[in-house]
Amino acid sequence: LSLVADEIMQQEIRPLLAVDIIEQLHRQFALLSGGRGKDGAPIITFPEYSGFSEVPEEDFLNVVTYLTSIPSLDAASIGFIIIIDRRKDKWSSVKASLSRIAGAFPGNLQLVLVLRPSRFFQRTIADIGIKLHKDDFKMKIVMLNSLSDLHGYVDKSQLTQEFGGSLEYSHSQWIHHRTAIENFALTVKTTAQLLQRFGMELAETELPNDVQSTKDLLTAHTDKHNNLKDELKLALRQGSTLFTCIKDQAAKSENHKLNPDEMENQTTVERLLAQLDETENAFEQFWSTHHLKLEQCLQLRHFEQDFREVKVSLDTLMDSLKGLSDTGDCVARVEHLLKELKALEEKAQSTLEKAQLHAMHGDQLIQSNHYAVDSIRPKCVELRRVCDDFSNEAKKKSDVLSKALHIHMGIEKVNQWCESGIFLLASQAVDKCQSQEGAESALTDIEHFLESAEKNHVTELRNLHKQYEVVLSEDIKGNILKALKRLEDVQEMFEKRHVSLKRLSAKQTRPIQPVAPRPESSPKRPTQKNPTRTSGGQQPLARKLSDNSNSNKQPSESDPNNKKKNIRKTKGGIKILYLTVTWF
Repeated sequence: LSLVADEIMQQEIRPLLAVDIIEQLHRQFALLSGGRGKDGAPIITFPEYSGFSEVPEEDFLNVVTYLTSIPSLDAASIGFIIIIDRRKDKWSSVKASLSRIAGAFPGNLQLVLVLRPSRFFQRTIADIGIKLHKDDFKMKIVMLNSLSDLHGYVDKSQLTQEFGGSLEYSHSQWIHHRTAIENFALTVKTTAQLLQRFGMELAETELPNDVQSTKDLLTAHTDKHNNLKDELKLALRQGSTLFTCIKDQAAKSENHKLNPDEMENQTTVERLLAQLDETENAFEQFWSTHHLKLEQCLQLRHFEQDFREVKVSLDTLMDSLKGLSDTGDCVARVEHLLKELKALEEKAQSTLEKAQLHAMHGDQLIQSNHYAVDSIRPKCVELRRVCDDFSNEAKKKSDVLSKALHIHMGIEKVNQWCESGIFLLASQAVDKCQSQEGAESALTDIEHFLESAEKNHVTELRNLHKQYEVVLSEDIKGNILKALKRLEDVQEMFEKRHVSLKRLSAKQTRPIQPVAPRPESSPKRPTQKNPTRTSGGQQPLARKLSDNSNSNKQPSESDPNNKKKNIRKTKGGIKILYLTVTWF
């Protein structure tokens, strides 16, 4: 864009425009009719003009300088032909005209053809009697007596009607064309300058760092581009209209053809239109690149803003996840933690999806050759990493909590079984077990309860302990060991009860031996001290249930059918009930 504009602005700047000397041109003391000499030399005509001598020197010089600047450089380099019509004037006017032209003509002069006054046919150039400013000017002057003499130097087709020629010329139309062409040339130059300044403004623009500023800049630049685009369209329309007017001039009559000057006008307009078209193409190409960069900048700022928002949400979720405990002291607590984890995962789902979509959007920007690839790619990687970290951490916590839930459910199952077992042991009355039926019934209850441990997978806690030991906390491990110890203690108590009931059952099945009474003495029932066994009462897990088995070994002084209840208090204030049963 800059090169095209520079080329337009560095073109030769004409010192004068038709609009600057419009009044002087309308006087018609000098004309550029468009005719050419036999070798293509441009013809400037000085028609009969009564006030020629009264034309100010500045006006004369401006008009002559302007007329000589119009033909192309190639035509002007051949040299100009000047036709001076003084047929109705005085001989003195001839001398004055030649003197003024010789002193002020700025162009390369080839020939001066003078139609001299008809009353002075015998006068020659030698009779002028004046000293010309240029010695070679005198050598180029040809005095002509008639139009036929003129036709010997210039073809009639290149002369206007007043010189007996066929060249059509309208001075008002000539002025109109000249002002229109020069106005269009100025429009092209001004438009090129506007585009160049706008291009420099765009090139020097620093891209904003936030969404709103980028939007504002994009809107401002787009509005300026559209305004300049309208200026370009207007200039192109102006040039096209002018080109059509010049071209259609030849169609007014069958014999009319564009004269060389009109052809040059048409060529000039074509050249200006081509420059304008080239300028527009270069400008659109530059704008397309700049506009794309602004749009990509806006995409980047949106991406960065969304990235920050998503990243804050992800970090908040990650903090919540890390703050969620992965251990609990009971089933209810672990189940609550699992529900909280599930709720957090459900809450995070939309954010995780948004983060993944945002990373995919970043991939699309990268694939579309975005200029900020090095800034976008790390953010996509970061989003995916945080999503993976959250998912992995949530899965890890869920796994640990699920295992903890199994452990606590196993502990509760053991504790419930132990408590039920202790209650069963405590509920077996000694007096009912004295009969064979009672002993066998109690034995059956014991055996069934021991079998329930396997059916209800009470002992599975041992396997869970071994399987999950690596991921379990020390507190949970301690609770497992306590539960397993209690299980062992209760199982030991049941084994002892089982043995005792077996003995009682076997004792009741022995045959009775009849004994004859002794006559010499009344029968006496010997007093027999029966060893007593005390069934253990229900105790807390903290005492490991070991006291229950030891209490069975203590002798009792009570009656065999008597049950004695002793109540003791532990250090924690928990009441422990001991049932002392006398076994046979």
